[in-house]
Amino acid sequence: MSNLQDKISNRTARVAIIGLGYVGLPLATAFAQAGFRVTGVDVNQSKVDSIAAGKSYIPDVPDDELAPHIQTGRLTATSDYDELNGIDAIFICVPTPYDAQRAPDLSYIESASYGIRPRMSPGQLIVLQSTTYPGTTEEVVQPILEKSGLEAGIDFYLAFSPERIDPGNKQWSAYNTPKVVGGITPECTQLACDLLSQMGALVHPVSSARAAELTKLLENTFRAVNIALVNELALLTERMDIDFWEVVEAAKTKPFGFMPFYPGPGVGGHCIPIDPYYLSWKAREYDYYTEFIELAGEVNQAMTYHVVDLTAQALSLHKKPLRDARVLVLGVAFKPDIDDARNSPAERIIELLLTRSANVRYHDPYVPRYQVGGDVFHREPVALESVELTDEELSAADCVVIVTDHRCLDYERVRQCAQLIVDTRNVTASLPDGGAKIVRLGAPPPK
Repeated sequence: MSNLQDKISNRTARVAIIGLGYVGLPLATAFAQAGFRVTGVDVNQSKVDSIAAGKSYIPDVPDDELAPHIQTGRLTATSDYDELNGIDAIFICVPTPYDAQRAPDLSYIESASYGIRPRMSPGQLIVLQSTTYPGTTEEVVQPILEKSGLEAGIDFYLAFSPERIDPGNKQWSAYNTPKVVGGITPECTQLACDLLSQMGALVHPVSSARAAELTKLLENTFRAVNIALVNELALLTERMDIDFWEVVEAAKTKPFGFMPFYPGPGVGGHCIPIDPYYLSWKAREYDYYTEFIELAGEVNQAMTYHVVDLTAQALSLHKKPLRDARVLVLGVAFKPDIDDARNSPAERIIELLLTRSANVRYHDPYVPRYQVGGDVFHREPVALESVELTDEELSAADCVVIVTDHRCLDYERVRQCAQLIVDTRNVTASLPDGGAKIVRLGAPPPK
């Protein structure tokens, strides 16, 4: 342990990051910035080639932040797992999706672990960062790695530290977001803490890998449940003729005991729609059913259906059917001002609109192409391309549905040109009165 500790303290330890996506590339760049030699490994050759050219495909890592580390050789990228030979610390940052039945898909974690195993060496530190259910580090990763003949906690060190990347967040990044670390032994925890602390952020150790794994799930389940609460109340206030957005703003004035959450068309991204299901799936092993989590998931998923119903109702008020209506969706990224469309509610909304025979187009300045369908909601795969947001495009649409509230869009121009607007993000509330042509989710219907 002392040899690796020395290498960490003098920053001569060689670090590898497996998976160079929204989590892995910012982490790799942060370690390089801290003075470590970093090797990034990804099976996607286009990502490897892009990094080698000093070109980032992740908005959170600008080219001018990445390129200097490539030029000095401090950061390299490869698709060859043999480059892990001689590495002192390996971070696994691969995706953890779920399948069609919302059961965890750990194939990426397993594949990375199998790739590491023949290249392992005594004294090595391996840290899983991919979000997963409590027990994955010890029940899945550890057995695979120990088939190398090395024993975890004795011959090599194993820990879990949840990623906390928030795409597009300018304040909190891989450099300064506090880290949580739990190892399978106290020595494993300490080494992982020592290494992660070199980036400068606070590191909080916990008693076990399982506690660290659950920490991440708690963070995102907390958000999922609270979003579900306000979504449910938004549906109620539509019937009660109350503007729920006004209610939230009023509640925010209380300086204690309240945290604002906002309704919307559903949840998206790499965490909130997925992580709670990892926990509810694992809970069944203990004959325990997380009804609160399941209910929150049902409410949040139902919002996409509500948006489509709201669109149909709005068109009906204008004496138009949804069938054959020209619907322009604004925004398909899962949150504002980013290019990440993973699990975006826009996918289901578009599929449901297509299934109901609407003519759907979309505009998103960050997502030039978007694939939907190929599932039970719309059997045929459909490849869409973002259309230019011209006055003509807006006025030609029978209804404009605002799904993602990118700040760069001119919503006043949208209000002026569009015949009808369904606003799921409340961005039109501050605009001049749109009269009967603006329908807001969570607000009374237009008079």
